[in-house]
Amino acid sequence: MAKISPYWFPAKRYGWGWGPPAVWQGWAVLAVWFAALSIAAFAYLPRRPVVFQLLVAVMVLALILVCYAKGEPPSWRWGDRK
Repeated sequence: MAKISPYWFPAKRYGWGWGPPAVWQGWAVLAVWFAALSIAAFAYLPRRPVVFQLLVAVMVLALILVCYAKGEPPSWRWGDRK
């Protein structure tokens, strides 16, 4: 049986941050985030671009917070060092 990671978002191999989701919960977060982005673009972008920009900034911050809470601890990585 395969070992399931407790992290939704694994750390990137190179650099700082997180890579693609490792479990379905992470994929669900990304799907909801992109759906909300699409709805916001449709609703606010044509007539109120500043509101759209502020909303996107808040959404990005929320996604970073979810990745920070449910992902591997971030740190600079330089590949597989043994």
